Amino acid sequence: MDTTLNNGVVMPALGLGVFQSPPEETTAAVEAALATGYRHIDTAAAYGNEREVGKGIRRSGLDRSDVFIETKVWVSDYGYDETLHAWEKAVGKLRVDYLDLLILHQPVPSRFEKTIAAYKALETLLADGRVRAIGVSNFMPHHLKQLLAETDVVPAVNQVELHPYFSQPDVQAANTEHGILTQAWSPIGGITFYPGWGEDRKNVMEDPTIAAIAAAHGKTPAQVMLRWHLQQGRSVIPKSTNPGRIAENFDVFDFELSIGELAAIDALDTGMRNGPDPDVFRDQWFDRSIPEA
Repeated sequence: MDTTLNNGVVMPALGLGVFQSPPEETTAAVEAALATGYRHIDTAAAYGNEREVGKGIRRSGLDRSDVFIETKVWVSDYGYDETLHAWEKAVGKLRVDYLDLLILHQPVPSRFEKTIAAYKALETLLADGRVRAIGVSNFMPHHLKQLLAETDVVPAVNQVELHPYFSQPDVQAANTEHGILTQAWSPIGGITFYPGWGEDRKNVMEDPTIAAIAAAHGKTPAQVMLRWHLQQGRSVIPKSTNPGRIAENFDVFDFELSIGELAAIDALDTGMRNGPDPDVFRDQWFDRSIPEA
């Protein structure tokens, strides 16, 4: 299933995410995903595994043009010249000569002037053909409003935390208003059960409503959640290094959720964020440097 971005570029709606995938496991995961049928890989400079993603793509035997590569610029590389160099670091590690989608990883309101300068560098990379599409990640409506007021190219994508327990309808509405595709990170709620990430979290994978819908379709809860996203027009990048799970997450194109089932999943939203709040200052976290290629 493909989706067309606001600049006409076609992107597979379902991709493999590699957040928290150890570098030593990432190459095999990417290779397994591409063998399964995935054609979209999402990584980031801050994940520390771009090099291994590139290796997995090369080992697949697929042509470069057959794989949609998405990565992210980290905050320590924000600024106009710095972000141009961040592109060089990314393509150097991935061993490619262009990127399909390059996005800013965080809005960083405490240094938004650098965020704007970084986005203007993305606009230059787009104009030069070094990237095919540009976007943002973790931008809330007020961040988008400020960005749009100071730049020329509307982001193609806004990648945000989005799963049944935190569906961010206000963010989705703002994205839709501007023709921006909503892309879900943690689309099957991994952040609600990832070990050591917060306390007392309710695991969306064990939700009884989702379990009942899954049973009705002979599918898993993860497959139901991915289908929920795709039917509502979102892009999803589920993460796994397990070949069986990678295949399971791709097996979501042979069933359809009813309007009632979609609404029942929508109703699970708690309004409670599980991941980092984009408006909270985290300077020590933001200042981690990204190695050269």
